[in-house]
Amino acid sequence: MTEAIIFDLDSCLCAADEVGRDFYQPAFDAVRQANRGTIPKSALNEAFEECWRIPFDVVAETHGFSKEMLEAGWKILTQIVVTKPMHGYGDLHFLKELPAAKYLVTSGFRRLQESKVEMLGIRPLFKKVLIDAIDEPHRIHKEGFFKQILKAGGLSPHQALIVGDNPDSEIAAGIRLGIPAVQILRPGVTRDDRADYHIYELAELKALL
Repeated sequence: MTEAIIFDLDSCLCAADEVGRDFYQPAFDAVRQANRGTIPKSALNEAFEECWRIPFDVVAETHGFSKEMLEAGWKILTQIVVTKPMHGYGDLHFLKELPAAKYLVTSGFRRLQESKVEMLGIRPLFKKVLIDAIDEPHRIHKEGFFKQILKAGGLSPHQALIVGDNPDSEIAAGIRLGIPAVQILRPGVTRDDRADYHIYELAELKALL
């Protein structure tokens, strides 16, 4: 029986670009100014597009950002917050109907992710909201938080369920720990067969419980 459901945030409960496509523009402009020919313009634009679904530190490493480029974007992204109400996807009300304890585990800059949770107004729906803050030292990453949840609840991996979009992040972490993983195929999410299950909306979770 599923006793705990662990959710991702971006592209799972809310569209990553719900905040508006110009939200990251100051950071992107700073990275461009620091580029100095390190990365071709087309490749840099591709990297920026990935920032909507992959944490900035991973994008910077994958695309070979220089130290100056990384620091230029980092300085701005650690400070930005969402100040306008967010709505998330239209099926968030189904969270209230799920009988298991619910947890939210999300990666990103601390202030930004905390502000998204507040502007969505979803904190009361979860037993715990845990931020894998990429701008803080001694990270344990999502996998570390998943382990904490299992240990605190005295749960075996098969008593929990991971729900997210990213096959290389929460889905992969769930698989490594033996926790059944559900990939939610929100608009723009590419299906990955490494996940144990696939759904299109939260209402489909009931059948898996």
